[in-house]
Amino acid sequence: MSNPVVVFDTSLGEFKAEIFEDKMPVTAGNFLTLVNDGFYDGLHFHRVIPNFMIQFGCPHSKDPNSNQAGTGGPPHGTIPDEHPDDAKISNEPGTLSMANTGQPNSGGSQFFINTVHNDYLDWFTDGPSKHPVFGKITDGLDVVAKIEKTPCSNDRPNEPVQVISIRVEG
Repeated sequence: MSNPVVVFDTSLGEFKAEIFEDKMPVTAGNFLTLVNDGFYDGLHFHRVIPNFMIQFGCPHSKDPNSNQAGTGGPPHGTIPDEHPDDAKISNEPGTLSMANTGQPNSGGSQFFINTVHNDYLDWFTDGPSKHPVFGKITDGLDVVAKIEKTPCSNDRPNEPVQVISIRVEG
């Protein structure tokens, strides 16, 4: 069985990502449910930090100027942390990783795309940050780079970058 590929249609272009349903079934399944429900459609990247990552998935970011952008989660609540021994996938450039509050089992809808190798965020390394990787960009890394280069104030794009839709390919 091959993993699903999702297509991100953004205001700066399109990119695709393989979702690791085979290795990260809880995290990937949660993400795909939100995609299929249209949860992400119309949201904006609310946190963009060059040479680190771009973050997305807060329901409050439908309004790109909301002071609450970055604080919300999905309607069904959080998901359990997923740390399978056979899925030690590092936070390499182009990977999708589950965001959390820093507390256990606090991931939900927000995720980030690593733009550099952030191995200190790997769940299988020492340290407080534990962010499991559940996908990887397969096409359109140039669009991710364009989003990363968007001028920002306080990590928020000055010109909003919207995800018009995310859909499962095929």
